[in-house]
Amino acid sequence: MYSLLIETRTTDFRSTRDVMGLDFLDNGSIFEHAITCAEFGRFHYFLLALCGLIYMNCAISVSVVSFVLPSAQCDFQLSSSDKGLLNAVPLLGMLLGAYFWGCLADMHGRKKALIAALLVDGLFSLLSSFLTFFWPFLFCRFFSGFGLSGYLGICFSYLGEFQPKIYREKVLSWLEMFWTVGIILLPLVAWGIIPMTANYAIGILRYSSWNLFLTLCSLPSILLALWLTRFPESPKFLLECGEFDEALVCLKRIYTENTGEPGEAYPVRSLIENEVRCSVISIQSKRSLRSMKTVKTPKDLKNLLNEVWYQTKEMFKPPHLKNTLLTCLIQFGLTSSYYTLMMWFPELFNRFETFERQQPGVDVSVCQVSSVYIEHDGALNKADLCGSAVGESVYTHTLWIGIACIPTSLWMPLCVHRLGAKFFLVMCLFVSGIVAAALYFVKNAMQNLILSCLFEAFSGLGISVLLCIMVDLFPTNMRVMAAAASATFGRLGSLMANITFGLLIDSHCILLIIIFSSLLIISGLLSLALPNGNDKDLD
Repeated sequence: MYSLLIETRTTDFRSTRDVMGLDFLDNGSIFEHAITCAEFGRFHYFLLALCGLIYMNCAISVSVVSFVLPSAQCDFQLSSSDKGLLNAVPLLGMLLGAYFWGCLADMHGRKKALIAALLVDGLFSLLSSFLTFFWPFLFCRFFSGFGLSGYLGICFSYLGEFQPKIYREKVLSWLEMFWTVGIILLPLVAWGIIPMTANYAIGILRYSSWNLFLTLCSLPSILLALWLTRFPESPKFLLECGEFDEALVCLKRIYTENTGEPGEAYPVRSLIENEVRCSVISIQSKRSLRSMKTVKTPKDLKNLLNEVWYQTKEMFKPPHLKNTLLTCLIQFGLTSSYYTLMMWFPELFNRFETFERQQPGVDVSVCQVSSVYIEHDGALNKADLCGSAVGESVYTHTLWIGIACIPTSLWMPLCVHRLGAKFFLVMCLFVSGIVAAALYFVKNAMQNLILSCLFEAFSGLGISVLLCIMVDLFPTNMRVMAAAASATFGRLGSLMANITFGLLIDSHCILLIIIFSSLLIISGLLSLALPNGNDKDLD
């Protein structure tokens, strides 16, 4: 649909071609040619740092409540069911927010949607840190999760749309390392703050160490939103929306920052529409919510809803139907298992330490120790966990879980071109399923820790790989919406799983292990049907 007017100065053309390893006379994607001409360098490294920190912030925000549960249980008088609800409410916000942010990203652009999502998460998380009443706290955590779903879903698309195809998979794969750093930093920050005895009270309001922990964890979202204002909109998104001049300005800026040359030296002179006549099918295939820039009247709202419905129907029609169903089902199984177990691991570690403190030297399975009821002399006596400090092993165990992710986080970006993203996804799902099933057979805390490390390393990598794959599976005008659809299925599974976990953990632990291991194995089988997308031009 578009043609490139490229300056044919031999030296510039040859140097750019040689550096990037591509021949621009090949008949390929116009955008791939244009972004390749901008070269790869300083701009992309800063963009990777920004998106990496955003993704690292996702890891922190997703798991932050899990460290609050053992510390805040007395302030909120929490039962196991209440803890399940507190873990589930942010996921409900993520469930309802995924499609909203997908629409916003298609209407106003990836950059604006990312900034808005970061601010919503940061501001409501900051407000929640000053609350010690259960229901207002739940309300704020709901909107924190609502914002989190936005930048978690858009981050990969935004970063991927700036990358030449020869670098795309590798660059996106490095985001997993940032997630790993977030998992490592979170217990370190919690360990340094939550054990503090600081406790301030003003009337009925209280501010203790866990409140301070939440306050500090809310600040990165706000700071990253401010930094993001310094970056441009996705040039691929602008090009698909017909904003050729803006896309060219963006590409020139990338070229200048990467090479140090002025924008006038950029080989691409203009992006022009050269097909005046095109079929209805071609037009409809490029429909975007970008045309709905403002919603001021009921008619505008109706038109917007019609466009959202149209985009949704397109995803569930050939040729996208198969990929949409596969990614949604895989997300359901993988995300529900990952987020539920990761949110409950600190709580389970705390219960494990309580058991071993009361009955030292006794080997016990994870199902026995997961219960708040501890068997003693043939009777079941409820342990008084309220008011007890979070054990040091909770922090050290969670820290080891993060460190265990480093090898897999390095393995993928270094080998993704050789093995393919699909290989990593299939492997991660099967290994995670086997590890989840093996939890039933552990007999002591060390075995439990080893399996927890393996589960986090492979299931966390699996989520990142699936997001990488989805960048190649769908065209620009439905890429974020497709990510939102799959995320909606994933959050629905996480919401259901967290509530179920809270209800069954004290009495039916073995059933939970069967459910999660089965979901992961089934997801692994489904991932075998995904297409291979290595070195594919970005549609």
